[in-house]
Amino acid sequence: MLTSKLPTRITVPAPDDPVAALAAVVALRRLAGTLEVRAVRVAVQRGWTWAQVGEALGVSAQAAHRKHATRLRRAARHDEEVDG
Repeated sequence: MLTSKLPTRITVPAPDDPVAALAAVVALRRLAGTLEVRAVRVAVQRGWTWAQVGEALGVSAQAAHRKHATRLRRAARHDEEVDG
């Protein structure tokens, strides 16, 4: 589970250790992806427009919508089914 507290000190492996360095790259991509999905969900729930989301992510409104809208609709339908 991702928490709001991140470590204050992160050890970055040296690039001369490709196994450790590439494993760190994969872990960072996953963390960034998880954070992006959760932050977009909260932003949309709080009434942000896709233009605002896109601007915050450094992409167009259309790119933000294309990447996240289907996932958000699916999650909302799932929540409705679970809630009743």
